[in-house]
Amino acid sequence: MKAIAFCKKHAVLLIAAIAAILSMFWVPPNVEYLDYLDVPVLILLFCLMAVVAGLRKLGVFQQIAGICCKHVKTARKLAFLMLHLCFFLSMLVTNDVALITLVPLTCSIFEQTNQQKSLMRIVVIEAAAANLGSMATPIGNPQNLYLYHYYHFSTGTFFQTILPMVLVSYILLLFSLLLVPNLPLQTASLPDTSAFSFLSTQKKPLILYLLLAVFCLATVGGWVTHSVCLCVVLLGVLLTDRKLLLCVDWELLLTFVCFFLFSGNLQHIETIRHAMTYFLSGNVCLTSAIVSQVISNVPAAVLLSGFTEQGRALLLGVNIGGLGTPIASLASLIAYQYYAKSKLARNGQYMLFFLGYQFIGLFLLLAVQNLLFH
Repeated sequence: MKAIAFCKKHAVLLIAAIAAILSMFWVPPNVEYLDYLDVPVLILLFCLMAVVAGLRKLGVFQQIAGICCKHVKTARKLAFLMLHLCFFLSMLVTNDVALITLVPLTCSIFEQTNQQKSLMRIVVIEAAAANLGSMATPIGNPQNLYLYHYYHFSTGTFFQTILPMVLVSYILLLFSLLLVPNLPLQTASLPDTSAFSFLSTQKKPLILYLLLAVFCLATVGGWVTHSVCLCVVLLGVLLTDRKLLLCVDWELLLTFVCFFLFSGNLQHIETIRHAMTYFLSGNVCLTSAIVSQVISNVPAAVLLSGFTEQGRALLLGVNIGGLGTPIASLASLIAYQYYAKSKLARNGQYMLFFLGYQFIGLFLLLAVQNLLFH
């Protein structure tokens, strides 16, 4: 029983580890494995997790949760607010950052309301909103930034290609709010938000964590190098609260490493490379969306770009392909990992709803893309 419980709790990591190990039978471990790892992404995730852990420990999220519950009266209105925050914030600071910031806040709010069903559905909608909103700009997600430079897109070409799908995605997301129960947000005990009580006793560490958060966002924008960001955040955490290092989600970081190894090995298997060339000769958008379901959309963009000159179709495919399986976009894993830590988490129910919601969205967007661009 303990083994079954362990497997359920760490299912995503186990799947990623098994996939990585199996791929090693075709591509034995070698020094090139180091090139598979997207070190800047891992550094940024670590830094953001540490900062978010610090803010959570100070009670910042609980304070904001109290404010939201006092001014947003129903679960559906809160879903409306979180959808827009995820959708538009992800355009500027990437889908990963948006979810790392907002999913813990959502969990804090609903842990006070005991609305398990509402929390599950809102987190799934947040994951979709962050993935779909992030495709609107070249800096919204890693695959956009890569393809923007690889195919030398002009700004006009990029937005002409992607904005119609962004608009359709936004409309579909709004309709999906009807899936959230329109229940009142009644909490048993709200934190004292009248005077932002945590400011009186935790002012200095709060200012430090906020400055570190700004530093992380500057790194996302390319104004600060990832190595400098890592040093500054580590120094800040060590000086204020070393125990925060234990609050970092090391399991999620290890999951990312396993997926990087798996997708990197796939790129070196000749049979798979030939299959990619064959399928891309048909429908680039559909093929890239399907490949994204297996190795996630960032590695799919890198892998498939070497086999096609149809950059616009590939751009659409890997962004739409962020919907679907939990690994189609690694940002979805972030949402799930934070949800799984909530005391209201029902992992099995979450995954069933996630798959149904995501695949319906995937099929609808692929159908719309086929109508608009053919």
